[in-house]
Amino acid sequence: MPVNIPVEELHPFEGHPYKVLDDDEMNMLVESIQKHGILSPLIVRPLENKTDEYEVISGHRRLHAAEKAGIVEVPALIYALERNAAAIAVVDSNL
Repeated sequence: MPVNIPVEELHPFEGHPYKVLDDDEMNMLVESIQKHGILSPLIVRPLENKTDEYEVISGHRRLHAAEKAGIVEVPALIYALERNAAAIAVVDSNL
C-alpha cells in the first residue's frame, strides 16, 4: 500500500546511471502530474542510519516533475532492500 512521503525526505539513488532532463517530455510530465497527480507510486528504500529518509529506486523523473509542479508529498511504496538488491532494482525498473 503506498504512503505519502514529503519530497524533502526523498533522495536520488546514489550513482544511478539515468539522467533526469528538463526537456519537453519533462514539461509534459509536470502538466500531467498537475492535472492528474502521480498515478504510479515511486519505489523507495529507507536510507541506512537515517530516520524518515528514503532513497528512490524507481521514480526519479516523477519526483523531479512533482517538485517542479510544487507538490510537497508523493505516493511511494517502501521496500527494505539492501544496497546490491536496490541497485539491481534501479536498473530493472528502467528497462
